[in-house]
Amino acid sequence: MAVESALTVGASRSGANANRAVRIWLYALAVLVLLMVGIGGATRLTGSGLSITEWKPVTGAVPPLSDTAWQAEFEKYRASSQYQNLNRGMEMPEFKTIYWWEWSHRQLGRLIGVVFFLPLLVFWWRGALNRRIALALLGIGILGGLQATVGWIMVASGLQAGMVAVAPIKLMLHLLLASLILVLLVWVAAGLRAPRADRGEARAPGAAVVFLGLVLFQIALGGLVAGSKAGLTYNTWPLMDGQLIPAGEALLKGKPTWENFVDNPLTVQFQHRMVAYLVVLFALWHAWSLRKAAPGSSAARSATGLAAMSIAQMVLGIVTLLLVVPLWAGLAHQLFAMAILVMATVHARLSLPALAARPVTGPASVPAGALR
Repeated sequence: MAVESALTVGASRSGANANRAVRIWLYALAVLVLLMVGIGGATRLTGSGLSITEWKPVTGAVPPLSDTAWQAEFEKYRASSQYQNLNRGMEMPEFKTIYWWEWSHRQLGRLIGVVFFLPLLVFWWRGALNRRIALALLGIGILGGLQATVGWIMVASGLQAGMVAVAPIKLMLHLLLASLILVLLVWVAAGLRAPRADRGEARAPGAAVVFLGLVLFQIALGGLVAGSKAGLTYNTWPLMDGQLIPAGEALLKGKPTWENFVDNPLTVQFQHRMVAYLVVLFALWHAWSLRKAAPGSSAARSATGLAAMSIAQMVLGIVTLLLVVPLWAGLAHQLFAMAILVMATVHARLSLPALAARPVTGPASVPAGALR
């Protein structure tokens, strides 16, 4: 019995250590994804995304190392419509600035791939991942590969003749995929935590998941705002074009009608505003309902924090709009949205009663009586 007890305790500690190691790794990846989104936002706001006109997943990791190589890259960019229509007369120092933004964005994507797959192989080889976790991580890895492909498709859309920026819907898809990868990383990591002490109390798991979905939807709409540059127009609040709700003929003037929701700056900004109000109202209701049902619980506290963050994000969005999207405000608005997304993911994951934290490892635990 003593031997059995010692082995059981040792296995339990081993499983806890494996949980902790995998959780730290996943949160480190989440931080890298957040940094990736930030650099991507800076790349977009500085107009740098089309400075590299080719996609070379391996050799593209090496930047130009000579004046001749730099000149060759510059000539490729000078053939683009963006240069011809927006940046004609740009000198080499200016080109290098936008080139380094885009190169850094792509290089960080390569680094994330390495930081994801090498530890994954090590954990798998050491038997530190059970089947459920391993399959989830493989799915995230596939999404990462898809994200790189979508990123190039997005850039290629802006390199077509007559285009001076990427297609808004492709930028939205690129941002949405990054957000989804972030959600999945944090979801798996949060699931490896010990259960909340108040898991038996009211948690409103359905509402927590709905709020997470609303935040994702709002981020997607923000991607459309960025892609269509809708934030550079109608820079007043609370009125928009002199009205609280713009006229229907202005919102739906394009043909076919659905294109207004992607390309019409008025419609794109209006829907982003309206969903922002919805997110804040839902967050306030969710916090109020949890504080009423389970006052003092960790679920109520996290819901209250999310409500406060949602209000702060709305205020930051208004400031960004009124200032006509300066770089610092645009980046702050985008990164704070990601922070809300992370917190909403943790809140939703820990609110689901049927998904209590399980050990990562499969064979590490020793069942009672196995050594009798």
